[in-house]
Amino acid sequence: MNSPFKFRIGGYSPIGSTHSSALMQFKESLEKETGGAINTNIFWNILDFGYRADDLLSMVECGLLTMCYFSTSYLAAAVPELEIIDLPYIFRKEKDAHSALDGALGDFLSKKTEERTGFCVLGYWDNGFRHLSNRLRSVRVPADCSGMRIRLQPNNIHVETFKLLGAIPVPTDLKEGIEKIASHNVDAQENPLANTVSYGVTEHHRHVTMSGHFFGVRGLYMHKNSFDSWGTKIQSAVKKSARNAIQSQRILAMRQETELRAQLEKKGVEVIDLSTEERNAFIKTVKPVLDNARRRLDSRLFELVEG
Repeated sequence: MNSPFKFRIGGYSPIGSTHSSALMQFKESLEKETGGAINTNIFWNILDFGYRADDLLSMVECGLLTMCYFSTSYLAAAVPELEIIDLPYIFRKEKDAHSALDGALGDFLSKKTEERTGFCVLGYWDNGFRHLSNRLRSVRVPADCSGMRIRLQPNNIHVETFKLLGAIPVPTDLKEGIEKIASHNVDAQENPLANTVSYGVTEHHRHVTMSGHFFGVRGLYMHKNSFDSWGTKIQSAVKKSARNAIQSQRILAMRQETELRAQLEKKGVEVIDLSTEERNAFIKTVKPVLDNARRRLDSRLFELVEG
């Protein structure tokens, strides 16, 4: 038998995360489906090796790694259509996002990404609704964000959204962001609860507002030249294993948010649910971001989101 393909996967989450659990499921499924034709190695968290999180993208695009998962927000500069995912309050519930990403919207975004990058897109993981945490005070209305220095992903829509809320955006890569949070160089950050806990943010931030302002999506990106060089049997096995891992990860992600919230409350972290009126105040304040996006982006994108 020929030597197995070497399949190298990189991530940027701790081993116990839903993303790492799904990677293990992907590995086991792929090796089983291919009858040992692929040998998979996982590098769980490249931050542990001194890399920046966004190094994953270049490592996959050049073929040093075969696959990674990564936030779609980081690719919006190269693929402007991905901005549709980043818009504030664009999805009301997880199931709405999942349905759109598994359907016509996901197909459209994957095609555009593959046209403009060296990636083959296998699908989209759930990174949860993003919530606001901070070290200063309770946040219930937009005015409570005034003057807060907030770490954000390097994404223009995120920056403009928090400018409208009165915060002072500090866009940085994850590794630098964690350092700024720990040193109190920033006052706040926004992330799904899973990231907020995994990266130790709640050791510094004792106020969490369940604002759900953005929905986090992580694409599964594969080195396109490698994928294209494999036969249809291997390609089919990769796609099948990815689909199974995606469904599993989403279930784990929704379950984990409930569990993590209970843990935070038990530790004395203030977790605030917004009333309908308070939530609507946030939606109204950031509406100019959506209005601007409707002028810039292809109208088909909004049609695909709305079904």
